Amino acid sequence: MRLLLLEDDEILGEGLRDFLRSEGHLVDWVSCLREARSQVGEAYDALLVDWQLPDGSGLDWVQSLRRQGDDRPLIMLTARDTLEDRVRGLNVGADDYLVKPFDPEELVARLHAIRRRAGGAQSGVLRFGDVTLDLNARGVWLRDVTETDVRVELTAREWTVLEALALRAGRIVLKSDLEQLMLGSVSEVSSNVLEVHVANLRRKLGRGLIDTVRGLGYRMQSPGT
Repeated sequence: MRLLLLEDDEILGEGLRDFLRSEGHLVDWVSCLREARSQVGEAYDALLVDWQLPDGSGLDWVQSLRRQGDDRPLIMLTARDTLEDRVRGLNVGADDYLVKPFDPEELVARLHAIRRRAGGAQSGVLRFGDVTLDLNARGVWLRDVTETDVRVELTAREWTVLEALALRAGRIVLKSDLEQLMLGSVSEVSSNVLEVHVANLRRKLGRGLIDTVRGLGYRMQSPGT
């Protein structure tokens, strides 16, 4: 998933960003509302929002987004732990509410849960011709000539690339975004490592699954096409 993380605590923000990236997510971390407002127009799959920020209220911002029709999955991350706070946060428009301190693994589980509840891939299962992805089980199957679905083993980075493309099926995913998702820093990626992973996915799952958009990146067709 591509995530926008709004958290002003430097230690917590950096730690969450690195953990979520290690789990295969693409994360943009910002520390104030001004930065969040400039970024929120990007194609994020979910938003993670702190309540108390140096330049305003994250909860007020969430309410503003909902009034504008932004219905993307959103989790509040806050130290405010009273029942009144929780009820207010959910009533304003948060899909979930996580009280600090929390285990990052719980945050990942809650992200998976709100993704299942969100429109598009409620079951977590996507089908692209003979290829089936289960986003929750992090598995992929290929239908063979006997019409049997056979599980295909992927490396962690191959899965990261495939999931990122599948979640944005029908849209171009920039090469730089995929490179950052794999390693967290484009500077650490050699010139052809992404191409190698895409070539491996095509070899394992079929050449027609992933299109190259020359000069930009890659794209998978919408599920069912």
